[in-house]
Amino acid sequence: MSALQKELRRPGIQQRVFSYAKASPTELVRSKLSTTEIQHRALTYLPDELLRNIPEDENVYSLFQGFQATLPEGESEHRKRHKRRNSRGQKLLEADDAEDKTPMEKLKKERLELNHRLEMMGVRKNMCSSEIREIDNKISNLNTMRKIVLDRLGDLEQDEVRSEQDLLEVDNKLEDLLEELDDAATLGHTTVTPPTEIDIETEVTATDDQDMSASFMSASIYEKLPSPKAKRNKLTRRKSTPIRHEHFEPGSSIKEFQAHNDMITALDFDAPFGTMVTSALDDTVRVWDLNLGRCIGLLEGHQASVRCLQVEDNLVATGSMDAAIRLWDLSKAEYSPREDTTIEEEDEDQSASDKIDSLATPPHTSSMQDCPLFTLEAHVDEVTALYFRGDTLVSGSADKTLRQWDLVKGRCVQTLDVLWAAAQASSTMNTTDAKWRATGRIPDASADFVGALQCFEAALACGTADGMVRLWDLRSGQVHRSLVGHTGPVTCLQFDDVHLVTGSLDRSIRIWDLRTGSIHDAYAYDNPVTSMMFDSRRIVAAAGESVAKVYDKTDGRHWDCGKEEGNSSVERVRVKDGYLTEGRRDGVVGIWTC
Repeated sequence: MSALQKELRRPGIQQRVFSYAKASPTELVRSKLSTTEIQHRALTYLPDELLRNIPEDENVYSLFQGFQATLPEGESEHRKRHKRRNSRGQKLLEADDAEDKTPMEKLKKERLELNHRLEMMGVRKNMCSSEIREIDNKISNLNTMRKIVLDRLGDLEQDEVRSEQDLLEVDNKLEDLLEELDDAATLGHTTVTPPTEIDIETEVTATDDQDMSASFMSASIYEKLPSPKAKRNKLTRRKSTPIRHEHFEPGSSIKEFQAHNDMITALDFDAPFGTMVTSALDDTVRVWDLNLGRCIGLLEGHQASVRCLQVEDNLVATGSMDAAIRLWDLSKAEYSPREDTTIEEEDEDQSASDKIDSLATPPHTSSMQDCPLFTLEAHVDEVTALYFRGDTLVSGSADKTLRQWDLVKGRCVQTLDVLWAAAQASSTMNTTDAKWRATGRIPDASADFVGALQCFEAALACGTADGMVRLWDLRSGQVHRSLVGHTGPVTCLQFDDVHLVTGSLDRSIRIWDLRTGSIHDAYAYDNPVTSMMFDSRRIVAAAGESVAKVYDKTDGRHWDCGKEEGNSSVERVRVKDGYLTEGRRDGVVGIWTC
C-alpha cells in the first residue's frame, strides 16, 4: 500500500487521473479508436441471439460473387476506358501492348473471359432459383392465410344465418305479444252490467231455455278469446348477401345432393345460399335450403309433373303438365334450420357418397300446407314456359297460346294466339303459303311449342318450335319484330337492356342486338342446348354433356364447369352472381362457382 501511495503522489500519474476524470466515455473511446473503426464495429456488431439462429445457407456462391454477378457485363471495361482518357501517349502504349500479344495469349484471354461469363451466368441462375423458391414459399404462406380467412368468412356467414333466425324468432314473439295485447284490449271493452229485475224475472220464467242460452253465451264469449297459436318458424329471404363463393376458384364444387329420383325438369333459386325449388318427372316439387342442402318441404297440388317454375323472393310460380299454374308463398312455410344444423354436424364424418344420399332426408309433411295461394286455370294443354314480374305473369302452353295473367285479380286478361301471329306475319310478307311449318331440317315432335319466354313491362319475347323469336307488345297484342336465325326449336332465352340471348336444339346460342334486331354474336356446341342463363359476366348453358358450358363474355373464353367423368347429362342450369346450380338427368343437383 505504501508503494502504491508513493506512485500516486507522482505528478504524472495525478495528471493522468485528473484527465480521465474530466473526460467522458465517448472521448475515451475516440482517443483510442478512429471514427471509421468505431463505425465499422457498430455496424458489424451482432447480438448473440442472432448468431445462434443463423439460417442454413444452401447457396454455393458467396455474397461477393452474387454482387459481382449483378453488375452488367462490360461495366468494368467501361470504367477502365473512362480512367484511361488521361493522355494520348498512354493510348498509344496500350495499342503497342495489344499488338505485341501473340495469338495464343489472345485466345487464352478470351477463354478466361468466357469462363468468367459462364461462372457469372451460373451465379445468376442460382440467384433466380433462390428467388423462385422464396416466392413459392411466400405464395404457400399466402394461400394458407387465405384459407384461414376464407374459413373465418364462412363462420361469419353461418353466424349471420343464426342471427337472422334469432331476429325472426324475436319478431314472431313480438308479433304474438302485440296480438295478445290487442285481444286483451278487445276483451276489455266488453263490460259486464249488473242484472235488473226484469232480467231476473226473465231468467226465472225461461228455465227451460237456460242451457241453450248459456251455451250460446259461452260460445260468443269464446269467439272473442284469443285462440292459442302454435309456434311457427317462417321461411324468409336472407337479409345479408353471401360473398364466400366469390372468393372460390371458378369451377369449384360447393355441394352436390340427390334431389329427385328422375330427370329434373326445372329449377330456380332466389339468391346464393338461399332457397331453391326443383321439379322432376317423379311428379314432385321440392323446396331446398341451399345453405345446408336440406329439403324444406314439398309443394303438393299439381296432378302431373311440373315443366317450368320461377322463384322471385318468397313467391314461386309453377306450370305443370296438368295445364294449371299455381302460385305459392314460401314465407308461410314452417321451417327451423337449427334442427337441420344439428343433423349436419352429426353427418360431417360420413363419406361423400353417403353424404349425398343422406342429404335428401324426408321433410315434414305439413311444412308447406299453408304455402298455396291460388291456381290459374285457362290453358287446355300442358304449360311449358312461364315468367312473372310484379303483378303480371305470362305463360306459354302446348295449346299454342300465350296468356297474360293479372296476379292481383287472379284471372287471365289477354290471350295471344301464336299461330294467328305467324299467319299474319306470312300474309304481310306476301307469301303464298301462310301455314305454320318448322324451319328445322328434321321436325322434332318432342320439342315444346313454346320453349321459353320473358317479359318486361309491355315487352314480351317468346321462342317457339319453328325456331322463331317473336317480340310482342302486350299493350296491342301484336308482334313487333321477329328474329329469324335458328334452324331448330328455341328452348331458352333471356334478355337485358341491350342484348337477347337464345338457345336452341340446333346446338347454337345466338346473341341478338335488340336495338337493330341483328345477330351480335353466335357460337355452337356438339349437342342440343336445353337450358341457358346469363349474368353480368358469363353465359351458362346445358348442352347434353356431363358438364355445364360457360362462356366468359369479358375475355371470350369457353370452359367447362362440373365433373367431366359423370355419366348423367346436365339438363337445367341457373346462375346468379357466379353461383351456379345444375340439374341432371339422374336427379342430382350440383352447386358450383363460376
